[in-house]
Amino acid sequence: MSQKVVLVTGGSSGIGKSICILLAANGYNVYGTTRNVAKHPDFSAFDLLEMDVRNVETIKQAVDEIIAKEGKLDVLINNAGVGITGPIEETPHSEILSAFDTNFNGPLHVVKEVMPHMRKQGGGYIINITSIAGYMGLPFRGVYSASKGALSIVTETIRMEAKEFNIKVSSLAPGDFVTNIASGRYHAPIKANSAYKKYAESLEMMNEHVADGQDPILVAKTVLKILNTKNPKVHYRVGAFMQKFSLFLKKILSDKLYEKLLMNHYKL
Repeated sequence: MSQKVVLVTGGSSGIGKSICILLAANGYNVYGTTRNVAKHPDFSAFDLLEMDVRNVETIKQAVDEIIAKEGKLDVLINNAGVGITGPIEETPHSEILSAFDTNFNGPLHVVKEVMPHMRKQGGGYIINITSIAGYMGLPFRGVYSASKGALSIVTETIRMEAKEFNIKVSSLAPGDFVTNIASGRYHAPIKANSAYKKYAESLEMMNEHVADGQDPILVAKTVLKILNTKNPKVHYRVGAFMQKFSLFLKKILSDKLYEKLLMNHYKL
């Protein structure tokens, strides 16, 4: 059997890079993407293509390059994403739209580009990397939660629509892992006269969660497990016990009690 060809968006660092390295070590032919290849002049761990998920033309160019070289594309891992924090009231709407462009619209653009190739070749795998945060409205992280939650929901739709073409679609929701997402997050400016004084205090906590997170290799191992599963589930979660347990609590507790737990956690 020929090597399976994989495209991983946001593959130059963090979770995406861990996924690329592990899949390459397990016999996959891996292509990662980054918005600016020039920033990685000595990169040699796997093939790195220039692509911006917000730019449809760059997506088409990257996919066409893979198809021209390999003749197929077996797996898409939609990993590229951005963080954003701030009170909804004080977050510029242009930044809200920008976050959705990367976290929701971007993955859909890539799916639309690879689906015809997968359908033509008789099948494939698509894994959308969402977030445990996408299962709940978190204070000061509502836009991020909403963008990842939207991707999780649309994954269910794509999965049903693609089933007859033998294209297997799942979402994978990580909790907090050690990545550079905190440094790249957009933070709504803290206004001197803001009514949301607690936002500044929560910022430090949110960044600490990433710094104290688990090794992203655990996410990569879950991706490998999904790809080795004949009939993968719709949704997967990976993270610390309490992060996954919070999803169970959301199912069994009243909305009011669950909200109280979240507010206590964020010291609101």
